[in-house]
Amino acid sequence: MISLADLQRRIEAGGLSPDTAIAQSLAAIEAKEKDIHAFVRHDTSAKAQASGPLRGIAVGIKDIIDTADFPTEMGSEIYRGWQPRSDAPVVMMLKRAGATIIGKTTTTAFASRDPTPTLNPHNVGHTPGGSSSGSAAAVGAGMIPLALGTQTGGSVIRPAAYCGAAAIKPSFRMLPTVGVKCYSWALDTVGLFGARAEDLARGLSAMTGRAEFSGIVAAKSPRIGVVRQEFAEAVEPSAEQGLQAAIKAAERAGASVQTIDLPEAVQEAWRIHPIIQDFEAHRALAWEFDEHHDEIAPMLRASLDETVGLTPKEYDDARRVARRGRRELGELFEGFDVLLTYSAPGTAPAKELASTGSPRYNRLWTLMGNPCVNVPVLKVGGLPIGVQVIARFGNDARALAAAWFLEDALAKSG
Repeated sequence: MISLADLQRRIEAGGLSPDTAIAQSLAAIEAKEKDIHAFVRHDTSAKAQASGPLRGIAVGIKDIIDTADFPTEMGSEIYRGWQPRSDAPVVMMLKRAGATIIGKTTTTAFASRDPTPTLNPHNVGHTPGGSSSGSAAAVGAGMIPLALGTQTGGSVIRPAAYCGAAAIKPSFRMLPTVGVKCYSWALDTVGLFGARAEDLARGLSAMTGRAEFSGIVAAKSPRIGVVRQEFAEAVEPSAEQGLQAAIKAAERAGASVQTIDLPEAVQEAWRIHPIIQDFEAHRALAWEFDEHHDEIAPMLRASLDETVGLTPKEYDDARRVARRGRRELGELFEGFDVLLTYSAPGTAPAKELASTGSPRYNRLWTLMGNPCVNVPVLKVGGLPIGVQVIARFGNDARALAAAWFLEDALAKSG
């Protein structure tokens, strides 16, 4: 993978020109894209901007996010060739920081579940995950140092785990979702993919101008609560192997680690996530559902057809459950700096299963709004396994610092 932090240091020191850094990404895309299919389209003549902390940094944008220089097709025939007039605010945050928008990365249709043509960079017989398939694969394959994705269930953390990349799903509304195709306004969250936690911190620092993201270093002896989310069904042995490796490395590096159960209200929140997601999806995709029903991708169309009867009362009840869950989860963080859990149920499923994998270990944290960071741990059968570091709502810097601690601990133990 390409390290954003390394590129920045070399550019600052004068050892690498911003245009050369962009040219290196273009060369990597040229070499690898024909096998991975991570991009819908990209600019083969892209150049670096003259200034800004992200000058020389090539960024891929998930194709549900509006861009003035590229069509935004949302993985759907309905929007083939659709050209927005303006960039989404989150794209402008990157441009103002000096980044080069190098292209649009593949997305499942409307960021739902129908697989894209993208393949896993570690084994092309397997899925890269979804819905941010192209962003995860482009970073995991070493084509670009930074990419934007979105998560409504598990669409940033899970594909990052499958592709061996670091990624952050920030606190809810840390990054604006204006100009991003809506699926669920209570859940949709813009996230970042990079090589390591430091790269994510530098990307967020440049984009947001928030002081807490500059100067992040690895946490010292964090208090870690391990939550296995047994209510989310069993994991494959590979996922447990990854979690155990992370726990052992963290303990050896001086962290205090304790396995805990989540409060009942939090477990109940996991159960009702789909009610909120599906109720809002029917409203967010109402025009497509009514006017272009037969053109909606088959898995999404089937899901919408099945959930058409959800009532406002079911939705309101689910929202009340979510609010209770957030309160109780907030209290849990009084005893821990971060929580640690699986990023996915196992390694990336085989492509012929026609699945981008299950979000069942991610969806609770999306609903709760907490910052989550994927940390790659090891490979099983040549495929990456990651773990998920979760911090208190609004404390994204702590999540990144703890993820950095874990990266260092795993590097020493490996």
